[in-house]
Parts: sequence; structure tokens; C-alpha cells
Amino acid sequence: MDAPRDELEKSDFKPFKRLNHLPAAMTAHIVYTAVDANAPASTSQVLIEDIVRKHIGFDGLLMSDDLSMQALDGAMNERTRAVLDAGCDLALHCNGDLKEMKLVAANAQPLAGDALRRYQAALSLIREVPPAPDRAETEKLQELLAQYE
Repeated sequence: MDAPRDELEKSDFKPFKRLNHLPAAMTAHIVYTAVDANAPASTSQVLIEDIVRKHIGFDGLLMSDDLSMQALDGAMNERTRAVLDAGCDLALHCNGDLKEMKLVAANAQPLAGDALRRYQAALSLIREVPPAPDRAETEKLQELLAQYE
């Protein structure tokens, strides 16, 4: 998007500023040239820190847009590192390709610090959290997944 920063603040950023109290949000793989001409929002540390966190004032859980959309350059592991390094708390992979999912998981670190705090705050707003799977369920799931390797 080639709009100047002041126009972005009046239009694109305005609804997000009004909703900055929500527990979670998702980035987009759009390039805001007035903010960072070199990187899409999902991989732009400048956009995430300066616009999302400071200007908009969003302190909720921030997830990337779908890494498998072909909107980002690089291999799946590079895309994962790029969105997390830019400041996303979670890297989303949505197409169900197990090989790609494993690359994403292998390149994502466990939640810690502010990301963990934001995750826990968002999770606390869910009224009924399903119980964690027990050992037998986990083993059965692992057996099923092994069939697709």
C-alpha cells in the first residue's frame, strides 16, 4: 500500500486503535511503504513495534497471517523465523501440510516473556478451556500422524 503515513493513521490504523483492547489480533502480509517499504507487516519489526505496539497501543496476543499463503518469500522455516523475529507472538500455518507444519514447529520457540503473558491473558477470556489430552490420547495422535510421514 503506497498511502502516506498520515492517511494510514486516518484510515487503515484508526479501527485498530479503537479495538486495541481486544485480546488477540492478526497481522497481514501487506507492505505499507510509508512505514517499511522492504517488508510485509507480518515480517516488519518496525511496523509491529512502532505501529502495532506503540502507536496503536495493542498489547494483546499477535499472530501472523497464514505462512503458507505464498505471500512471503523464503522457505517455511525462514518465514516462521521472520514473523517471530519481527514481533509476532504466534506463527500461523493453516493448510494442513504436515511437512510444512513440522518446519514451522521446529523453528518456533516456546512462548516466554511478554508473548507468554499475552497468550495467557487471551486464553483466560475463554470460558471453557477443553481439557488437555491425556497420555493415551496423545500417543494415539502420534501414531496417526506417523502414518503420514
